[in-house]
Amino acid sequence: MYEKFEWSLKTVATYYSLTKRKNPKLLSLVIPCYNEEKVIPFLKDSLDEILPKIPANTEVILVNDGSSDTTIEALVSWANKDKRIKVISFARNFGHQIAVTAGMDYASGEAIVIMDADLQDPPEVILEMLAKYREGYDVVYGRREERAGETFFKTASAWLFYRLMKILVHKDLPLDSGDFRLISRKCLDVLKDMRENHRFLRGMGAWVGFAQTPVIYKRAPRAAGETKYPLRKMLRLAINAAVSFSPLPLRFSLSFGILIAFVGFLVGISAVVKVLMYYSGVYPDFVYNPGWATLVTLLCIIGGAILIAIGILGEYIARIFEEVKGRPLYVIDSKINISDRKGRR
Repeated sequence: MYEKFEWSLKTVATYYSLTKRKNPKLLSLVIPCYNEEKVIPFLKDSLDEILPKIPANTEVILVNDGSSDTTIEALVSWANKDKRIKVISFARNFGHQIAVTAGMDYASGEAIVIMDADLQDPPEVILEMLAKYREGYDVVYGRREERAGETFFKTASAWLFYRLMKILVHKDLPLDSGDFRLISRKCLDVLKDMRENHRFLRGMGAWVGFAQTPVIYKRAPRAAGETKYPLRKMLRLAINAAVSFSPLPLRFSLSFGILIAFVGFLVGISAVVKVLMYYSGVYPDFVYNPGWATLVTLLCIIGGAILIAIGILGEYIARIFEEVKGRPLYVIDSKINISDRKGRR
């Protein structure tokens, strides 16, 4: 299995020893699908072209995330014609990260590749990922060099998103990289043990560590259909990732409270000085203003700061509430070409 032992270069902050290895005996492709009926034919053609080139046996796990269109019919038809195609269909929509988690749970391969159905992440990059896997890396993530077919606003917001996530989630979080990645079985088994409800898989991958390296590629436009991650969902994902992975928002509310208290202290000193000047006759000779505008402004600022702090605290409490319920991450309606004994919820 292992051919040669050598020391690797530093990946992020840790040095790893890499052991060269052969291609996996089985490679699992995990592809979440939500309202992708227009994309499925393009995805099928693309995989039919690339799978014969992959130097390993492959299985394709397609997770229907409660689509409202006919995605499931297209997946079922595909799976009935090709036993390598395995379908998991949720009872309702649980979200992209949960759909990927279900595919990871049921993957049988020595390595898995996570990719989206829209073909913005080109399947041919898998061959480059396998080359890095053979070098001994446990995580090979795709780093986007260009984002074709996207507006300036979308590109700029994505750029800002990844840099904020690096600050809020984990210092080793790769920039400009999504969920498109290859993961070894060793790393996958650790990720499968992490069963939190609010999931940010990129952050989880950075947290577990292991030897990681990027492959650079140019992101293509969607093959068909509309993006499933508009600005609203990106903001929701950012908030979820920040609150789920970091205490920084709580520390921010504390710092903000200290700042407001300091400002209030300065305003209080100013008010005392003005009163003393007024009674000593030094204060200018006009009708003394008791400062109602200042008081109202301070009350609004302090009230807003309190509400912000309570809101941030409430987000953490809500996540504790949802975690202690112990509910399964997802509910499966049906499976095709998948053994019932595999996977977990």
